[in-house]
Amino acid sequence: MAYLTRHKVRFGHCDPAGIVYFPRYFELINAVVEDWFADVVGRDFNSLHIESGTSVPTVNLNTDFKAPSRLGDWLDFRLTVTKIGNASLTLTITAHCGNDLRLSNESTLVYVDMNSGKPQRWPEAMRHQFERDRETPDAATEKGSS
Repeated sequence: MAYLTRHKVRFGHCDPAGIVYFPRYFELINAVVEDWFADVVGRDFNSLHIESGTSVPTVNLNTDFKAPSRLGDWLDFRLTVTKIGNASLTLTITAHCGNDLRLSNESTLVYVDMNSGKPQRWPEAMRHQFERDRETPDAATEKGSS
């Protein structure tokens, strides 16, 4: 099931020309991933990082910037699970403003033990949720704006 969330382009996201400075898109993408883990997967980053001593670092990013986003725009992000590995997860994330595609991203995360830094197998409950999300790509879960 696709995860949908909305973010407003704020002053802090922009360069002096009033358009989103490209590194800020990566912060927005990370916010979408973090919200998805909390809202859908059922594991917020506090429980992952602090309580269980695990993390989900991004190991690969492939991003196409299709059109500029400007201060005050509302970006509708869509996250879908595209590939599930033993310890990895590939997500496709897009951002639209109205009907205009602004960004297309593919991110690969790896589930690791924070003490050793080594990958470990996804817990079954999380894997089950990833598989559910991948099986129904046309449905959507909506989250409020931030």
